[in-house]
Amino acid sequence: LNAAPGRAPRERVRFLPAPDGGDGGVTGLVAVKVPVLADHPLVRGPRLRRLKIGAGHRLDVKASGVFVLGIGHGNKLLTDLYNCHLTKVYTVGGLFGKATDDFSDTGKLVEKTTFDHITREKLERILAVIQGTNHKALLMYSNIDMKTQEAYELAVKGLIRPMGKSPPIITAVRCLQFALPEFQLEIHCLHETQQYLRKIVHEIGLELKSSAVCTQVRRIRDGVFTLDDALLRTQWNLQSIQNAIRDCQLKVKTELERTLG
Repeated sequence: LNAAPGRAPRERVRFLPAPDGGDGGVTGLVAVKVPVLADHPLVRGPRLRRLKIGAGHRLDVKASGVFVLGIGHGNKLLTDLYNCHLTKVYTVGGLFGKATDDFSDTGKLVEKTTFDHITREKLERILAVIQGTNHKALLMYSNIDMKTQEAYELAVKGLIRPMGKSPPIITAVRCLQFALPEFQLEIHCLHETQQYLRKIVHEIGLELKSSAVCTQVRRIRDGVFTLDDALLRTQWNLQSIQNAIRDCQLKVKTELERTLG
């Protein structure tokens, strides 16, 4: 930011002696605009000495994907978005046949199991049970009477969700790919951690009378932000960041008005 072109310095009017014409006459004064030296970079120093940057929903070292940051006033918007309790979406990879101490494929091996009996239909039945159980929890923590007009209007807008603290809740889960021993899930959730998602993969393996480890956790959506909004490492420059802020302003404003009024 300091290296970017700055605004032109302010000017002020000073009355300076007029050039002597050489005829020995009385020198007068003329009004001249001169730059204000207090605005000169050599006087005031760098325009920015510190920049407040805040982190949104964090990602642990074994996860990847959308990670939202707030700059300056964006820190307040991050807090407002956090209070909206928006759904996050992950793609989670799994591998049947082994279990580890931290539920990931890089952890210490605990056991190996068979997995030939597992089918996609059996996996999807387990996913349906998980989604049904979490749907009941979602309604319970939303503190809404489902027989009221308010509940109907919120359901139409897709706003039924806990507006306070709650345990991790999975709002939707489906199988994207299945090719034994590997599988991939898409999980929509609230108030989760990436370690919680790895544990879900482990529990799915147990329910299928086998075992499973998580091979990948990738966040593909965080509220209104998607992978299309994310900047690659090669795009971490001033122009790309400015464009990203400008492009996201409208949808952030729209979501805050829709949810928080």
